[in-house]
Amino acid sequence: MIYRLRHVTTYVYAHAVDLAAHLLLLAPRGLPHQRLVRNTLTITPTPSYATEAADHFGNQAMRVFIDMPHERFEVVAEALVEVRFPDLPPAARTPPWEQVAATALQGEAAEFVFPSRLAPVVAAATGYAAASFRTGRPVLAGLLELMGRIRSDFTYRAGVTGNNTQVSEVLATRTGVCQDFAHVMISALRGLGLPARYVSGYVRTRPPPGGTARRGADQSHAWVEAWLGDELGWVGLDPTNDTAVRDEHVILAWGRDFGDVSPLSGVILGGGDHGLWVAVDLEEAERPVLA
Repeated sequence: MIYRLRHVTTYVYAHAVDLAAHLLLLAPRGLPHQRLVRNTLTITPTPSYATEAADHFGNQAMRVFIDMPHERFEVVAEALVEVRFPDLPPAARTPPWEQVAATALQGEAAEFVFPSRLAPVVAAATGYAAASFRTGRPVLAGLLELMGRIRSDFTYRAGVTGNNTQVSEVLATRTGVCQDFAHVMISALRGLGLPARYVSGYVRTRPPPGGTARRGADQSHAWVEAWLGDELGWVGLDPTNDTAVRDEHVILAWGRDFGDVSPLSGVILGGGDHGLWVAVDLEEAERPVLA
């Protein structure tokens, strides 16, 4: 599936900002199953200078500095990207979850076992996950059940949580948005010793004919990648929508939690109060072009 992506972020300040430094993670990753055909960033006002380099996790990061007074800051990210992630392996043929946990610290997935600020190990989250990971159960079977339970047990409601909401709060209220549900699932898995990472990106704005509209469309989205062991690697799981990542999602970046992959962050001098507007469209474009 090939998509046209447009992501507009606009800040309007009550007073002029004199200096600004921003970090942008707005370029979709190039991956074996995600091909970036075209990508542009339009920044207003034009930065005094900008640099691009991969961060620790391999995400393409742009750093910009603006030294002219401005009362409005806008970033328009546009891309043409094709995705075709493979189907999940048969759950029953994946290794027991204990085996995956036992080998997790020996390879590339190790850093995603440890707690992070927004996805710490929380006893209540570990206990919640444990019901899906009975002794000897294939790891993917447990992951799929846990994902489905989060979708059914938690209420999707915007405006009740923020970027710094803790997993314990979401567990207590059973309410939040995609970022919160991803953090809950990651925390739960790390408590069992299973590697899990936070993925930022997008889900298609409109469903295919006869399909179901996805929660989290029209804005940045978030989900989880879980590790199945060295042989099978990582799989994408979207607990907000109880679906595996295949051809409806576009990956921007991944890290330990939201703090590693915020699409736009930075510091400013001046500005006072501000308003923020974000608009996202991920629309199906031409027919796929991957061989």
